[in-house]
Amino acid sequence: MRRAKQKKAQSLSRSLPLTPYPLRPSTVIQVAAGVIFSKGRYLIARRKADTHLGGLWEFPGGKREPGESLEDCLYRELREELGIDVTPPIHFRVIRHEYPGKTVELHFFRCTISRGEALALDCEEVRWVMPNEMANYEFPPADRPLIEALRNREE
Repeated sequence: MRRAKQKKAQSLSRSLPLTPYPLRPSTVIQVAAGVIFSKGRYLIARRKADTHLGGLWEFPGGKREPGESLEDCLYRELREELGIDVTPPIHFRVIRHEYPGKTVELHFFRCTISRGEALALDCEEVRWVMPNEMANYEFPPADRPLIEALRNREE
């Protein structure tokens, strides 16, 4: 009986697939994103087709550069992507999401537009949507917990 168990264990260990590449810790990318609110609606932007997660909708923002605060990152990204300035951002939520080969840490900030009108300068398009309309847009998996939180606040 004991030998049968040993043979079965050896057989199982030989049949398990080996990883074809060495496992390494994933890179953590910090992102600042604006949860920009006006008249009951939130501003969303569609990612350019030729980018990671291209064509999906997101809350506008981008990657933090070395030495940059998350707030300064948000100000810079919103100017570059949409041509807007925003009120001082209020930290709202952090969501950490694992993608193959990297981890994204999304820092969401509540703010409103203080100057300018949102234009699609470095994205495909922008829209103002109500929380209950967000289900009609395809977002990256990392944004889904935030969308759910915004919809629940509305109820």
